[in-house]
Amino acid sequence: MAQLSTQLKYYQQRIEKVLDSVLPPATINPAHLHEAMRYSVLGGGKRIRPLLVYATGEALGIDAHILDIPAAAVELIHVYSLIHDDLPAMDDDDLRHNKLTCHKAFDEATAILAGDALQALSSYLLAHSPQLSIPARQRLHLIELLTMASGSRGMAGGQAIDLMSTGQSLSEPELENMHIHKTGALIRAAVQLAVVAAGETSSHRKEKLDHYAKCVGLAFQVRDDILDIESDTETLGKPQGADIALDKVTYPAIMGLQNAREKALHLYTEAITQLDAFGSEADNLRNIADFIVKRLK
Repeated sequence: MAQLSTQLKYYQQRIEKVLDSVLPPATINPAHLHEAMRYSVLGGGKRIRPLLVYATGEALGIDAHILDIPAAAVELIHVYSLIHDDLPAMDDDDLRHNKLTCHKAFDEATAILAGDALQALSSYLLAHSPQLSIPARQRLHLIELLTMASGSRGMAGGQAIDLMSTGQSLSEPELENMHIHKTGALIRAAVQLAVVAAGETSSHRKEKLDHYAKCVGLAFQVRDDILDIESDTETLGKPQGADIALDKVTYPAIMGLQNAREKALHLYTEAITQLDAFGSEADNLRNIADFIVKRLK
């Protein structure tokens, strides 16, 4: 199994502290809602999207403190999506990160509100946080990127396609289109947030980074589909075999397990190739890609 670099582990610890600082304390009203938000965000998850923000910043030579708020904002959107995905109306899951899902630990209404509040907090941070020391025009661009990636032409749209596709037959291009939106849009946004915060002007470097993000986003989903078959509930931290139980369309289902493994490897290779324009400053982006295709959960 691939291991994250020491620097990426540092970024994982860093984003935990940032998230803890930007979330409302559970001691102020509405305390129950704030408790649910903190329960869902803190103490779990690989933090792949914030890591991509920080690693892209490294590749572009920008200080990590400028990226703390964009990294937190994209993770808040991701967690909001997980809370809502776990609801009975969606995937109806009981476990997430080896603990009860938000609607099980609290209740369905609170889970819905917690997701809503995290989504709103994400935009508020990008618009208002004094920690984000960039011009207003760049702030606006960050909000534009993240809200577009989260909405009907991004993550929410991909989830809608997923729900409509349950029990249906999809071609590989149709499945890829679904995951480019459902999983890939937010992963691409994570890289783009760092690009905008850095004020990168080279269209060639921006295109290469975006292509890298597209490839690792799809590779992440392919690996998820494989792990749903090969792993176990304790390792995954969520129910193993959930996709099969829900009759969802997956890469192993339409192309076979071995071909799915080969597709993940191909996407990894294509992602790494996009970083040829960068030197050692992009090593953590390379490390993330390696981790994504070899992870066990």
